[in-house]
Amino acid sequence: MSVRTALPLMILLMIHGVYGQYDWGVTYSHSYMCALKDSSVTMTCFCTFPPGYWILNVFWTKTPVHIEPLDLSNDPEYSRRVYYWDDLHQYFHFQLSRVTLTDSNLYYCRITTNVAHGNWIGDSGVLLAVTDLQVESPERVTEGDSVRLTCKSSCTLTDRSTFIWFRNSQPLTTGIVENKLDLWPVRREDAGSYSCSVYGHSYISPVVYLSVTYAPVNPVISISPSGEIVEGDSVTLNCSSDSNPPAEINWFKGGTFVGSQRIYSISKISSDHSGEYKCKSRNKHGEKLSNAVTLNVMYSPRSVSVSISSSGEIVEGDSMTLICSSDSNPPAEIIWFKGGTFVGSGRIYSISKISSDHSGEYKCKARNKYGEKYSDTVTLSVMYPPKNVLVSVSGEITESDSVTLTCSSDSNPPALNFIWFKEDESSSVGSGQSFSALQSGRFYCEAHNQHGSQRSDAVTVTGHRGAGWNVTEITVASGGVFIIIVIIIILFIKKMMNRRPAIHEYENDDLRVNKYMALEPRSRSSDQYNTLTTVHPRPAVHQSGSSEYENQSVSSSLNVSLNITNKEETSSILDNRY
Repeated sequence: MSVRTALPLMILLMIHGVYGQYDWGVTYSHSYMCALKDSSVTMTCFCTFPPGYWILNVFWTKTPVHIEPLDLSNDPEYSRRVYYWDDLHQYFHFQLSRVTLTDSNLYYCRITTNVAHGNWIGDSGVLLAVTDLQVESPERVTEGDSVRLTCKSSCTLTDRSTFIWFRNSQPLTTGIVENKLDLWPVRREDAGSYSCSVYGHSYISPVVYLSVTYAPVNPVISISPSGEIVEGDSVTLNCSSDSNPPAEINWFKGGTFVGSQRIYSISKISSDHSGEYKCKSRNKHGEKLSNAVTLNVMYSPRSVSVSISSSGEIVEGDSMTLICSSDSNPPAEIIWFKGGTFVGSGRIYSISKISSDHSGEYKCKARNKYGEKYSDTVTLSVMYPPKNVLVSVSGEITESDSVTLTCSSDSNPPALNFIWFKEDESSSVGSGQSFSALQSGRFYCEAHNQHGSQRSDAVTVTGHRGAGWNVTEITVASGGVFIIIVIIIILFIKKMMNRRPAIHEYENDDLRVNKYMALEPRSRSSDQYNTLTTVHPRPAVHQSGSSEYENQSVSSSLNVSLNITNKEETSSILDNRY
């Protein structure tokens, strides 16, 4: 029994001891009690009686006086919840445990004495009210508001009570004032399930959920799959947003709106989907953009092309750069080819001093782990001045006593300007790719294009005039054309031997011994001969049946005198020569 309960009893006992020691009576420590559901409550009655009398039995009942009372300890509804005890046979206590709301009632103390009809009952009884606890709270508040929660009961608890508050089953230690909980200012973290209880009691009120509304905070994007994304894959972007009420979600790529809803899906992703994505979370309290995420789509090389650093003409000696451009992810490895031959690697292929040998078709191949692709070919045309300039002899020797010389060269663009010079003369003697030499001398040509010029080696032309016919001596310097004469000489000798049975004083000469003497111009006095001279060695000419001519070469300077008997033979020989 608490001190508050015992004190009124002591006062009551003193009063009865002084004034009513001979009266019969039953009084109560409390006429009204408020107990918490599931708790235990104790009711006490005090009995007085005259001397010579004593109390035989005391019990508690809730039966009215005019009805035969029923001891609560025998009531199945109260079975094992009732406990009696007394002090000095005057204070009789009734404890009821685990009270329920249906236990709310009037309870009476019944006394049976040793005298006939000596049964007494306290008429006023004790009114017991059993209450539960309820949390009173606004259903929804906005972040920053002031909020008060109240732990309410249907009656004021008889015992002085200390209230305990819980949020999500965890006890709170701040903001408690008696049966109230103050949240000021309320935060989003204050949202949750609240309940209350009384210290020393096991009963806890039903929970009440406090909803705190607030603007979206820190939306976050997650990507699925989380690993490498390859062109053609299906990809999902998920926007998670902390907000109350739940936020509306909008998606943006760069600054362009691309979709709504919490999940943004791409069924077959392509490189065009690469870029930065954001989601915007918005409700009636505000809006917030996420931190941007980059969608990096992997794909094989495409749009492979070659560009040349120089937009104009490429001239021999210049520096030149070929650049291979490729659209791929990850960046591609670059390999260079000239024709079908590997020539280098890397995005840039450089030639520091380009030459005509570098002319040709070039292409690059871009390759990464997802595939490879070739560029179209580009043609590299290197411009260079004439080189390898040569003079060749063409046409035939006629009565006009002239020889046609032709100038050729290797150049880009082709040489179109040819100038002819005669050595030891300061001015040119002709122009054009072909030149007719009408006089003896050493001649050379110069080939020109816009990038430069080069001269040929000299060609020597020597002319002699006979009686009514031409004798022309031609000397071709190094770099000129070869004159094949050996076959002509052999054929002529064979013809002369078969034509005449005897040739005056040389008729019986041994040709094998004197084959060169018979052609020696110093042994002849006539000027009707041709002298053909070349400075180039000629290959040996083999004659069938003449083993001594095999593997024999003509010396680098061969002078041959031919005995020409008539004009027609001279013409025939020269025709065979050219």
